Amino acid sequence: MPTDPVSRREWLAGVAATSAAAATRPAHAADAPGAARKPFGFCLNTSTVRDKDGKSRPITELIEVASKAGYDAIEPWTSEIEAYLKAGGTIKELRKRFEDANLKVADVIGFAEWIVEDDARRKKGLEVAKRDMDWAAEVGSPRVAAPPVGATGGASKRDDPKFTQPVIDLLAAADRYRALLDLGRAAGVTPLVEIWGFSKTLRRLGEALCVATECGDGSAAILPDVYHLYKGGSDFAGLGLVSAKAVGIFHLNDYPKIDRDKITDADRVYPGDGVAPLKDVFAALRAMNYAGFVSLELFNRDYWKRDPHEVAKTGLAKMKAAAAV
Repeated sequence: MPTDPVSRREWLAGVAATSAAAATRPAHAADAPGAARKPFGFCLNTSTVRDKDGKSRPITELIEVASKAGYDAIEPWTSEIEAYLKAGGTIKELRKRFEDANLKVADVIGFAEWIVEDDARRKKGLEVAKRDMDWAAEVGSPRVAAPPVGATGGASKRDDPKFTQPVIDLLAAADRYRALLDLGRAAGVTPLVEIWGFSKTLRRLGEALCVATECGDGSAAILPDVYHLYKGGSDFAGLGLVSAKAVGIFHLNDYPKIDRDKITDADRVYPGDGVAPLKDVFAALRAMNYAGFVSLELFNRDYWKRDPHEVAKTGLAKMKAAAAV
């Protein structure tokens, strides 16, 4: 601020003129009443329409379900791609199935152990990640989910207390994520730091952002999820600090009024059927000018017992209703 009396008066006069001009200037297009909103792409995560036993359906059936329901994209799991290949299909054929159904592959859900402390396991995890990202590239997906598999600090599937040892040093996790990004760059695929609210590693929005920010790679991005943000203890207000560039894809769902420490994946419900602040979530996405995919990811056992076509159509309608508020 100027200290000379004359220049100070001139400076204040300039501020007043600028303020007056700002007051009469038209509002930003995104803020103006009735302004056109950037459209979101609507995606179906295939976990939403598993069979009554909780098993994945054949990917050919999942493509049909998503296409007939009217989704813009699909988010398959690597296990479904692997099953298709083991049954004699080829990646080239699978890509054509997606294209013929007019579905983009927004993301592929992988489970590589890229973040674990054990060097040998992490090396194997990167090999799995490379395979997953090669598959993703070949079916036309620009992204692969990268959750903290093997480092959650939860119960062990192998009865080994070290199997899910949490990674406490987020800067070490950032270095490991950088190695994952390097692999992805070769395939043209971006791995996304996925938030898992039940874990002790990457359970919060800030932790995922720390890993993405400190990895030293401008292509880094995260994968937030409404349920996981709540489960992990993050306040949804934190989304207001995130840029659209930082969000690879956004998982959409809702949850009933259950305490964070008791709620589980199976409690997720359709958007609008729970108590999640979805109006605030979409307001934050619009404020950051996010126009990517929102993907319906549910693990509701009751929905799995229903007709998958009905579940997919209902889910899409409720996603659109939530986004329109």
